[in-house]
Amino acid sequence: MFGFLKPAAPAYHNLTPAQFGPAMRQPGAVLLDVRRPDEFAQGHLPGAVNIEVTAPDFGRRVAALDKTKPTYVYCRSGARSANAAGQLTAAGFAQVSNLLGGVLDWPEPLTTTS
Repeated sequence: MFGFLKPAAPAYHNLTPAQFGPAMRQPGAVLLDVRRPDEFAQGHLPGAVNIEVTAPDFGRRVAALDKTKPTYVYCRSGARSANAAGQLTAAGFAQVSNLLGGVLDWPEPLTTTS
């Protein structure tokens, strides 16, 4: 006879901008912007790596990242980054956090690519 299955814990954490800001600045953290390259060029969080979640090579490119490091994911509004966060946790990333509201809710100026 099978017992009841416990509901799975959320695979990643959703963080408000106030929580995300200090967390993403910890030593060794990976900051991942999953927007399109043109969006990234218009402004991004300092230190972010751009890997577009809708690109066909997304899985291959994130596989090159260190799965043991805390990974902080964001996009424009939080929807694409939630999708990416789910993919990262499914791929074995240990600590994944998603920015709720994306850069639309980010209180600080974004860095532009020169």
